[in-house]
Amino acid sequence: MATTLIIGAGGVGRVVAHKCVMNKDVFGRIVLASRSLGRCKTIQEELSGAIEITTVDADKTQEVIKLIKEVGADIVINVALPYQDLAIMDACIATNTPYLDTANYEHPDEAKFEYKLQWERDAKFKEAGIMGLLGSGFDPGATNVFCAYAQKHYFDEIHTIDILDCNAGDHGYAFATNFNPEINLREVSANGRYWENGKWIETKPLEIMQVWDYPEVGPKDSYLLYHEEMESLVQNIKGLKRIRFFMTFGQSYIKHMEVLQNVGMLGIEPVEHQGMKIIPIEFLKTLLPDPASLGARTKGKTNIGILAEGIKDGKKRKIYIYQVKDHEECYAETKSQGVSYTTGVPAMIGAKLMLKGIWSGKGVFNMEQMDPDPFMEEMNTQGLPWKIMEM
Repeated sequence: MATTLIIGAGGVGRVVAHKCVMNKDVFGRIVLASRSLGRCKTIQEELSGAIEITTVDADKTQEVIKLIKEVGADIVINVALPYQDLAIMDACIATNTPYLDTANYEHPDEAKFEYKLQWERDAKFKEAGIMGLLGSGFDPGATNVFCAYAQKHYFDEIHTIDILDCNAGDHGYAFATNFNPEINLREVSANGRYWENGKWIETKPLEIMQVWDYPEVGPKDSYLLYHEEMESLVQNIKGLKRIRFFMTFGQSYIKHMEVLQNVGMLGIEPVEHQGMKIIPIEFLKTLLPDPASLGARTKGKTNIGILAEGIKDGKKRKIYIYQVKDHEECYAETKSQGVSYTTGVPAMIGAKLMLKGIWSGKGVFNMEQMDPDPFMEEMNTQGLPWKIMEM
């Protein structure tokens, strides 16, 4: 029987734990670990004791190594903070344990995210004889698989890709973030970037906007951001000439974020306050609603997909692959809102394919490097049915 170690007990960790229990024939013994035992205990109670729980400081590689050895993990599903990716990866290398995460590494002291430091561990993963799967969430994750699926079945060459992420959920708060505020606000307030004709083009934050009519949701303002999956897709999609990422934001969200940025509340450098050093964005995080608490009050839908255009048999072709999920359905199933659900389910699917040996390899891989078909099949049966539209 397999032993599955999940590190991280936020909204995504809750979904992963719930979905692993629903697929217990593959995941076997399930251990959930976090710095907060209280969060783990809540999830354990939701699952009627079907998982084991413990504590770990995922910033400390040696502590993660000790835990992996103690539980005898056959795979580590990392849904902790992106700042902790490298520490957990190094622990997996030291213990020869397959690894999976949902978001690429971010340096805690620099508003920048890239795969470079994770890709640099490819040789060590090969030496350890293990697989590391990066970005097995929705975007990155399912969107990468959508691109690979389009490349395999619909195109000889894909020339342009737009990744389109819409969250039309309403949680009733004047301002809140749907996942970790530090990560979310740093991502949105950073300069945008897209890839075209072999180079990266930088834009000002939220400078480029288009209105996209999302099926089952309707027209929404969609803003160009930089997002990590583009970094690997430009290397792995044949014939690609341009790739962009768009995400929807309401005017209220943008207004709040701009005000917070203007007064310095999104800063990541320490400032002195009444004789002590504080980091503004960390203080802001304590004031905002916990994203893991939003599930019970969020209504509406998400719609995430890709618009791909290219050539098939010498003719132009354009397709739209997308997935729509209802927040209230997500909460009814896993006690989490749709953003956590659409990230957590693909994490479980990726780990399931690894444990079953359907996805395998030695080294570090991005999602589009794997055969997309089994992942797409699992999405249809695990709560994320998708659709394809010829445009």
